[in-house]
Amino acid sequence: MNKKQKKWLKRILIALAIFFAVMALDELGVLASIFGEPGALYASFVLYLVPYLIAGHDVLAKAWRNIRRGEAFDESFLMAVATIGAFAMVLFPEAEPHMAEGAAVMLFYQVGELFQSYAVGKSRKSIAAMMDIAPDYANIERDGKLVQVDPDEIQIGDVIVVKPGERVPIDGIVIDGSSQLDTAALTGESIPRHVEAGGEVISGCINMTGVLRVRTIKLFGASTVSRILELVENASEKKARTENFITRFARVYTPIVTFAAIAIAIVPPLMGMGAWADWILRGLTFLVVSCPCALVISVPLSFFGGIGGASRLGILVKGSNYLEALSQVDTVVFDKTGTLTSGTFGVVGVHPHETMNAGQLLALAAHAEAFSDHPIAASVKKAYLDGQGDSPSPAIDQALIKDAAEESGHGVSATVDGHSVLVGNGKLMAAHGIAYPDCELTGTILHVACDGVYVGHVVIADAIKDDAAQAIADLHAAGVERCIMLTGDREEVARSVATELGLDEYHAQLLPGDKVEQLERILDTARGNLAFVGDGINDAPVLTRADVGIAMGAMGSDAAIEAADVVLMDDRPSNIARAIRVARKTMRIVNQNIVFAIGVKLLILALAAVGIANMWLAVFGDVGVAVIAILNAMRAMGDA
Repeated sequence: MNKKQKKWLKRILIALAIFFAVMALDELGVLASIFGEPGALYASFVLYLVPYLIAGHDVLAKAWRNIRRGEAFDESFLMAVATIGAFAMVLFPEAEPHMAEGAAVMLFYQVGELFQSYAVGKSRKSIAAMMDIAPDYANIERDGKLVQVDPDEIQIGDVIVVKPGERVPIDGIVIDGSSQLDTAALTGESIPRHVEAGGEVISGCINMTGVLRVRTIKLFGASTVSRILELVENASEKKARTENFITRFARVYTPIVTFAAIAIAIVPPLMGMGAWADWILRGLTFLVVSCPCALVISVPLSFFGGIGGASRLGILVKGSNYLEALSQVDTVVFDKTGTLTSGTFGVVGVHPHETMNAGQLLALAAHAEAFSDHPIAASVKKAYLDGQGDSPSPAIDQALIKDAAEESGHGVSATVDGHSVLVGNGKLMAAHGIAYPDCELTGTILHVACDGVYVGHVVIADAIKDDAAQAIADLHAAGVERCIMLTGDREEVARSVATELGLDEYHAQLLPGDKVEQLERILDTARGNLAFVGDGINDAPVLTRADVGIAMGAMGSDAAIEAADVVLMDDRPSNIARAIRVARKTMRIVNQNIVFAIGVKLLILALAAVGIANMWLAVFGDVGVAVIAILNAMRAMGDA
């Protein structure tokens, strides 16, 4: 609890202690023995007024301020009128006294309000933790010394120093040093990420081990941490349809029940249907029960808790309206490159011929490609240096390489350790009269020949993310009817990816404009909402057109993140199903609270109107229902 809540709790506990002391004195007849009758009645009136004012003076003050502003019809007004009315029953000698009920209503209303404040504070913790990612300073070298400056002062291209234990203040590229980065606050991933020279770091991560020198690639205002904070701060402004309905409902409902309570209190006795005291008490009971705080509190709290729970998983939802839309998704459309695949070329297969093993084949290809800057050559060299072959991989020995040359766009030729080596496509092999086999894998095939003899081939492809297949399976398990891929890649590549992942449909060789047209056709056939998942700048139009746009946030483009409604900070497609589960859990809780609160209140309202419900039942109908609804809403903060 914060200081304000502790002070509030202390005030309530003092009021409760006095309340129960007065009740004991009253029930045990102590007041009657001291003051006699009717003195005991007026003594209890004064004594019950003490805890009532200690607990509820701020509610009365708020009700009065709202009346003066012309905004009378809110829960403070209902509580003030109902409780003052209960105390005013002392003016009807023939009626039972109701000061205890009046004080109890105010006391337990304040208990409910404190409980709400605590619940909101608890749900804000995950958001507050997200806010803590904002760096206070950046280290920059000046005259051989480290100086702390405001991150806003750092320009693109400046070199900053990040010491162990500090947060990375601005996105950049590591130019010196290596370390482990704690990315949990951003991605929800507990395993540290290794980074070294040449690697990219994003702001908000904590540097755990070594000193890093980072060349910045963005201004602080455009960095990852600033974008995240902006998304979180604006999330509460975008309300779901259900949330807006509850707000409108309360504005109409409150004046209606107020005038209904007045009618119950006045009309029947004027028509000679009973004593004034009885009907006024019914009207007051009706007023207490009618307070809509259970709905007004629990529904926004449920959405807030859902957004906070998602943020702990590295899923940023820009507003409760998007959480509601996400819960109704039955079709998920994916971009391929960078979303289902890593977006970078890599060696996915090394197939040696009979004369050598995989390590020898990869070593031969890597040495032949040593002087090439082509992305495919870079992939082969990286696979060799990473030890992807069967044998240990030392550094490439350039002294072994002679006469390296490009072969008319079809590959390379070189002399490696005295052997004539060719590495390239089928046309290169055909040009040199070397027979080569077909490969069943989809991708770019690099055939390798040594001294005119075919020795094997290496397959280069955009590797599928390790959790992509699980993501599709999880979505189907969550009730998503169709998982579809849209890509500008070749038909055979798209077919291979779709088959491996278990996608329901795919559409290949699409330009950015074609993606929008294809999405429109899919939207026409979707029964529920459609979510599109992408990461590139060319995905921005499709992300905007979809019912829910989901961007891969950690490495995604700024345009995609800006256009999206949901951002996955760790770029893992398996988190899409988790996001949908969080959204559906939140909506279940919202609907449970609406049905429960309205159902119980209508029942007690009906009982109050016919005189069966007393003021104590009214207290449960208001405060009890609110506390139960708040407890239920707090479940939205947990993982789905």
